[in-house]
Amino acid sequence: MRIIKSDLDTVAVKPSQYPPDNMPEIAFAGRSNVGKSSLLNLLTNRKKLARVSGSPGKTRTINFYIVNDAFRIVDLPGYGYAKVSKSTTENWGDMMETYFKNRDGLRKVVQLVDIRHKPSAQDVQMYEYLRHYGLDGIVVATKADKVSRNEMQKNIALIRKTLQLSKEDRVIAVSALKKTGYEELLCEIEKILEEEDAVYHD
Repeated sequence: MRIIKSDLDTVAVKPSQYPPDNMPEIAFAGRSNVGKSSLLNLLTNRKKLARVSGSPGKTRTINFYIVNDAFRIVDLPGYGYAKVSKSTTENWGDMMETYFKNRDGLRKVVQLVDIRHKPSAQDVQMYEYLRHYGLDGIVVATKADKVSRNEMQKNIALIRKTLQLSKEDRVIAVSALKKTGYEELLCEIEKILEEEDAVYHD
């Protein structure tokens, strides 16, 4: 799949601000500073579609991007940044849970983790959350250019073990800097959308 067109659709903090629930959505979740904005810009081939911030914890809204006029990519607030107050963090948790519960078009949440580190307690909690809602299955290990090939395999095994991934769950190593791995992720997104299409036309 090639993304040839992508635009910011809506910025929301509550359901009344969401765009119409009229097309499939693939959401992206991850800790602050995991490289989510860089990945979204790489996937959409847009330098500044998602703002890359030097200040972690900046995304405090749910950002909906319309892609190829066919589906939406949804950028969820980054979690786990220590300098953000506890009440703000709880608000983000509520915001995400409300979105997960109320969005018929949501097909999958891609969880991002930093390949260099063992997934944090919040990463584990997030993946359990996704499993609970049936939105799990794809994990992207970001910053793959920062580790050797040998370390990569070892770290992916640790990610699989820590998040208790099943054999079917995919871990895709991606480097936004070197522009590697994202085609594999696009293929997975395409599969999800094709399944959607098949169900729709049955």
